[in-house]
Amino acid sequence: MTAQHLRSVEAKAFVPAKDFVLAQRFYQELGFTMEWANDEVAQFRHGPCSFLLQNFYRAELADNFMMHLQVEDVDRWWAALQPVVLRHGVRCEAPSDKPWGMRDFAMVDPSGVLWRIGQTL
Repeated sequence: MTAQHLRSVEAKAFVPAKDFVLAQRFYQELGFTMEWANDEVAQFRHGPCSFLLQNFYRAELADNFMMHLQVEDVDRWWAALQPVVLRHGVRCEAPSDKPWGMRDFAMVDPSGVLWRIGQTL
């Protein structure tokens, strides 16, 4: 049997957290459900999308780490996230149409991880 005959189920990123407790609270305030956690890692889910938040931080990693979340209505997401963005003092740009066929916005989490949240045009 070759790898092309194997079935994969899911791929998850390990997102770094500078302050693990603050990061957990931030993602919960964004609307993610924390499914489980221990001292080293926590799993977050929103609908069918999930990622692992890790109690690990290196500036070189976090400052170059990017996540992409595809949503149904990017403008509603942007509006809903504004109170969290303001409360945590993170950077967040307004949504705009991109030449690659997406409408999205960028948000940087408290650890410096860049999230692009968008929808297909």
